[in-house]
Amino acid sequence: METIKLEYFPVGSPEFNAVEECWRQGKCNMLSGCYSSLSYLKKAISHYYRTKRFNLDIKKYLFRSTD
Repeated sequence: METIKLEYFPVGSPEFNAVEECWRQGKCNMLSGCYSSLSYLKKAISHYYRTKRFNLDIKKYLFRSTD
């Protein structure tokens, strides 16, 4: 019988966390524009993350070695 081992991400290691890559891409794309108000920026961020499809190699994050 196989077991699943829970591993926590190492602190300060975003290269092991796929979500951090999504945040990085969003920051690069969203901060390249100008927004006339905070409410427009909030709407743009919300739209971006609801509609963006990230092309991540999930195996890179799942099958890794922290050694």
